[in-house]
Amino acid sequence: MVTVTLTVNGQEKTSDCEGRSLLSDFLRDNLNLTGTHVGCDTSQCGACVVHVDGEAVKSCTMFAWEAQGADVATIEGMAEDDGSLGTIQQAFQDHHGLQCGFCTPGMVMSAAALLKKNPDPTEYEIRDYLEGNICRCTGYQNIVHAIQAAAQTMRAAT
Repeated sequence: MVTVTLTVNGQEKTSDCEGRSLLSDFLRDNLNLTGTHVGCDTSQCGACVVHVDGEAVKSCTMFAWEAQGADVATIEGMAEDDGSLGTIQQAFQDHHGLQCGFCTPGMVMSAAALLKKNPDPTEYEIRDYLEGNICRCTGYQNIVHAIQAAAQTMRAAT
């Protein structure tokens, strides 16, 4: 067993886990943050994307102990302070960027990372950035529209 302490969505969290525990499992099982989905355990689908020290990471590709002392952001941290949907989440809802919702947390986290790096991405840049995220329901077009709308809203707010 190892003890892991990290900051998740602005709050310090500590929990014991097995040394082989993946960050995705640690978030879900130890911290009860079940918004991070596990779809494949092989880093193929992107449903488990979180931010570790500001970088988008597939949390099924790293051990929990590797995040020791890190700042981790999950889908639960994307909401506004009052609990309402954040800008990207709202855009996904408004533009039907989800159907079953399984890939949505990873898509939203990837979109947030993209918009942090590139606040005005083209459709091609969005599609290229989402290459590591699989959606089996939407055909991606509405996801792209949602990210474009979120980008526009975020640019207008600054």
